[in-house]
Amino acid sequence: MIVGMLPAAAPNRTHVDVTFEDVRNSKGLIRACMTREPRYFPHCEVDPTAHKLSIPAAPGATLSFADVAPGDYAIAALHDENRDGKVNRSLGIPREGVGFSRSPRVKFAPPSFAATRFPVGAEPVSMNIRMQYFL
Repeated sequence: MIVGMLPAAAPNRTHVDVTFEDVRNSKGLIRACMTREPRYFPHCEVDPTAHKLSIPAAPGATLSFADVAPGDYAIAALHDENRDGKVNRSLGIPREGVGFSRSPRVKFAPPSFAATRFPVGAEPVSMNIRMQYFL
């Protein structure tokens, strides 16, 4: 009998659980993406390696990114009330809610990757993201 090499063990993977605070209504979806790549943040929906999820919008809605490798990540979220898949704006101001990991206060521009970055190790991560509405 010939014994082959066993595949290398997969690195420790875990999950990141997110609860959304201050969601103003149950219309549409909450779309969230989580990336390790600063160049794609906050538009991580275009990152081919990002984790992306959509869930029905509701106050206190929760989601879980599964099979997450260790590293530094940042999350961007949109309360897509009309389900069109984009941030709708009026005079450049978002008309729908936005939120980011570590819940930094958004003023005139989205926060940086550095301001929203959080570490993932072998243990599960739980966080709250506060949604912000401007109109």
